[in-house]
Amino acid sequence: MLREYLPVLLQIVVAIGFAASALLVSVLVGKTGTRSPLKDSPYECGMLPQGGEHPRFNVKFYLVAMLFILFDLEIVFMYPWAVVYREMIVESKLILWSMLSFITILMVGYVYALKKGALDWKK
Repeated sequence: MLREYLPVLLQIVVAIGFAASALLVSVLVGKTGTRSPLKDSPYECGMLPQGGEHPRFNVKFYLVAMLFILFDLEIVFMYPWAVVYREMIVESKLILWSMLSFITILMVGYVYALKKGALDWKK
C-alpha cells in the first residue's frame, strides 16, 4: 500500500522543499539590497504619485458588483440544465419545474433589488 502513495509523498516532500528553499533564497537575497525612501515610494510610469494611498469607492459600486456576481452565477447553473434538458424531459417534467422555480426566485430577488434602488446610480 505504501508503494501506491509513494509518488504522492514524494511530490509533497519536493513541494515543501521548493517552497522552503524559495523563501530562504528570498530572505538572503532581500537583505543584501539597501532600502531608501526613494526605492520604497510607489512608481507610476515615471511620474510623481498623486492622490492618497487608496481611492475611496462609493458603496454602490460594491453593491452592483455583488448583484452582478449573483445574477452571473445564474447563467452558470443554467448551462448544465440546458445541456441535459432534452434527455431529461423524456423521463420527467420535474426538470422544467425545478428551473422555473429557480428563475422565479431569482426574479423575486431582481425585483427586490430594483425596488430598493440598488441599481440606481443617482442615489
